[in-house]
Amino acid sequence: MLALTPIAQTASAAEKIKEKVVLQVSDDNPKTWNQALNNIENLQDAYGKENIQVELVALGLGLGILKLESVAASRVQDALKSGASIVACEVTMNRGKLTKADMQPNIGYVRGGLVEIITRQRQGWVLIRP
Repeated sequence: MLALTPIAQTASAAEKIKEKVVLQVSDDNPKTWNQALNNIENLQDAYGKENIQVELVALGLGLGILKLESVAASRVQDALKSGASIVACEVTMNRGKLTKADMQPNIGYVRGGLVEIITRQRQGWVLIRP
């Protein structure tokens, strides 16, 4: 009789498929911002930071999470240090007459937040909107 070895036992750590999650922040609500940042922490804890890619996309009214004076500024920086990608929508910035100098350090920028989310979904990323 042929003995089968479960695939999970033969796959190396490098072969593990990473989970990919994109979070949409488009509300002007610090409670929602904190929930999104909690989601990042919880996902990294659940899967292990090395097994998940998380990107937070701030656009529209949610761009406030990434402004210098944001009440969530220290948590955003902590999320960046943990390996999360955090990006601002340049379309929203342009409409609000905001420059990179108005934004927190170390964040990334995408031309359009909605386009970024659509692109990520087409690449197989899961969308979460806290």
